[in-house]
Amino acid sequence: MSFDVAADAYNRFMGRYSGPLSSDFADWAGVRAGERALDVGCGPGALTRVLVDRLGVDEVSAVDPSPSFVAAVRQLFPTLDVQLAVAERLPYPDDLFDHALAQLVVHFMTDPVGGLQEMARVTRPGGTVSACVWDFAGERGPISVLWRAARDLDPGVLDESDLPGAREGDLERLCHAAGLARVESGELGVSVHHESFEQWWEPFTFGVGPAGSYVAGLDDEHRGALRDRCQQLLPATDFDLRAHAWTVRSRA
Repeated sequence: MSFDVAADAYNRFMGRYSGPLSSDFADWAGVRAGERALDVGCGPGALTRVLVDRLGVDEVSAVDPSPSFVAAVRQLFPTLDVQLAVAERLPYPDDLFDHALAQLVVHFMTDPVGGLQEMARVTRPGGTVSACVWDFAGERGPISVLWRAARDLDPGVLDESDLPGAREGDLERLCHAAGLARVESGELGVSVHHESFEQWWEPFTFGVGPAGSYVAGLDDEHRGALRDRCQQLLPATDFDLRAHAWTVRSRA
């Protein structure tokens, strides 16, 4: 699954949810001033911003496999150490960071267990490895309405509920498979206000992620039917959408 799309498209699609999630996730990980952190799969920089605000740009590093996202983060923070890399092959020595964090990334790793092992490798003894993934299996993710509507129209559609980490207990299982110790789990929730249905719907047409690719692959008739079904499932006026993410942390 490629996320080599414009940073603005991603921000309008998922950044509206990942932005509010970032502060709570950094709290969950225990990030404090005076520490050093790595943002794994940084995207256009939602969590990176929070880490830089808390720790200073010299104490934060970030990696992402999408050139457009790396370029966007470099534009935000010209002196930041941000590199083009995948989680499974982090370009850092052992025991370098106090925290390695992966926000909304584990479910898209080619090898989630290997990615978590790499995060642990670059984290010093006493540091933390933390990750979070939307609760897609419980239909509490920010785009679960889209997938519900898609299943209503096509019961055989492949949604994101079976992705690694997308159901309760799955992140813990992956951490244990990676050999991480002292694993703790929890969940975080965010609420995002939408001024209209169109404001909610339009970013799904940008081709971002599995949901965007699904919408882009529909012909006009089926895309219109999906849009209409989504509109039936959401309030007619402005509305707040609540989304929940499973979280896990391991203390080295």
